[in-house]
Amino acid sequence: MQEDQQTLLSLDDLSLWYGAHQALRNINLKIARNRITALIGPSGCGKSTLLRCLNRMNDLTDGCRVEGDIRLEHKSILSADVNLVGLRRRVGMVFQRPNPFPKSIYENVVYGLRLQGVRDRRVLDEAMERALRAAALWTEVRGMLRKNALTLSQGQQQRLVIARAIAVEPEVLLLDEPTSALDPISTLVIEELMTTLKQHFTLILVTHNMQQAARVSDFTAFMHQGQLVEFGVTDDLFTSPRQKRTEDYITGRFG
Repeated sequence: MQEDQQTLLSLDDLSLWYGAHQALRNINLKIARNRITALIGPSGCGKSTLLRCLNRMNDLTDGCRVEGDIRLEHKSILSADVNLVGLRRRVGMVFQRPNPFPKSIYENVVYGLRLQGVRDRRVLDEAMERALRAAALWTEVRGMLRKNALTLSQGQQQRLVIARAIAVEPEVLLLDEPTSALDPISTLVIEELMTTLKQHFTLILVTHNMQQAARVSDFTAFMHQGQLVEFGVTDDLFTSPRQKRTEDYITGRFG
């Protein structure tokens, strides 16, 4: 991978502690631009902790300490002078359970733009429609934009949350088990959506579902006990893993 052209995020010797507990150990990883990178591994291996490092959500946790570096387009995001609001605009996040605000569908989508000070109604309208179309939700809600977002189904709510995240046009979209609370049909819709979104965004997906990782991701990182055990092209990692721990996990011997 030629870093200048294809690497958007670089993690260099990244370690993290919660108090005395070390949750991440010397992670080195390069995230490719406009690709889907999946993070897999057993519960408690550090997947979500790693994801939360990428927009510094861990800063909100008392006793959290980080060493090493994370660079977004060659600039460290761990510097003390980094504007966290600006960083989280560039690196959006979608959580495990849909979390729409108790507002209208319209206001949910334009929420981040309003926070940025955008007031022009035409600009808001265009961004709202663009985001809902990108999230494969426009045709379902175009006639009910003033309805409360909480009236939508869970699958629709998750797509609405994705629309809210991409309305501010981030470079990276972090997805923390985005389909774990959804039914199989809604899960399939979100998976198809992910493969479309990578045309415009770089996606990093935490999933417990190895079949999902195999279906949608371009690259996969296998983590165990806070360490990055193996990273590579998804098809290669699943069909011919280089590390025995990786093989044991994907064949169900532990996890």
